[in-house]
Amino acid sequence: MEVRKDGATVSKHKAKILVCEDNVALSGVICFNLVRAGFEVTSAGNGRMALDALEKGSFDLVLSDQQMPMMTGIQLCENLRQLPAHRHTPFILLTAKCMEIDFIRLQEKLGVSKALPKPFSPSELIMCIEEALGVGCKV
Repeated sequence: MEVRKDGATVSKHKAKILVCEDNVALSGVICFNLVRAGFEVTSAGNGRMALDALEKGSFDLVLSDQQMPMMTGIQLCENLRQLPAHRHTPFILLTAKCMEIDFIRLQEKLGVSKALPKPFSPSELIMCIEEALGVGCKV
């Protein structure tokens, strides 16, 4: 970690983020903003594709939509926690149905870092990611 002039800490490497979102337009917006914020981004169009990427590679954080065909975001997180390399990888769930999920249970059972309600702003998303990664926190 290094310390910026404003006192915030930043990682010395580009954090690798896996974005799992079935809406192509939203995925493009998310990926564009994450790359612009300095992250290395890989995208997957559904949970199965994301799981394949997780089995083959290493990621610092997973960002996933909840409602997707083939595998929900929660199912993806359950599978992620079965992979030794990703047992503790921060996981942010994006959902239009935030009021319908039990975030406390997801946090306790699966270690979900945050459930971010849709719609969200790019700056709000970046802030949640930095918080989950422990980047940008005051020293």
